[in-house]
Amino acid sequence: MEVTYQIIGTIHSPFTDQDTTPIQSIFSEAEGTIEVFPEYADGLEGVEGFSHIILLYHFHRANGFSLRQRPFVDGSKERGIFAIRHFSRPNPIGISLVEVVSVEGNTVRVRGIDVLDGTPLLDIKPYVRQFDHRDEVRSGWVDAKHIEEVKVRSFSPKDLREHEESS
Repeated sequence: MEVTYQIIGTIHSPFTDQDTTPIQSIFSEAEGTIEVFPEYADGLEGVEGFSHIILLYHFHRANGFSLRQRPFVDGSKERGIFAIRHFSRPNPIGISLVEVVSVEGNTVRVRGIDVLDGTPLLDIKPYVRQFDHRDEVRSGWVDAKHIEEVKVRSFSPKDLREHEESS
């Protein structure tokens, strides 16, 4: 079986280096734009009514994959790739939850971007609180790391490495 996806647009952000890009959108205040190709622009109808959208994209700078990686927030131990959000995956697909600032034509302005500039966009889905929010959640090994207590400039791989080395 062969699976093929169409790139529907391009994500634009201030980030050009993987090492200084925030590892998750929750740690980013940066603004960016989502350029949806004209032939898909009609699909944006109604997006302006949502405060947040989920971006699915292709990690275009990933080179190969490994089934075990050291997560950025815990470099001390390798974890299975499906238990972390690292970009070196069998299918290099990323996901980000971003805030919608505005929709103009085929462009969505967003806040909280954590994606490299020029990243190919695969899909956009609305974040629906009634469908997507969960109250009782376990976050595996992440819970033990107490991420909410880590104080770094930004949650980029570089800042997290420096934090770990100084701890």
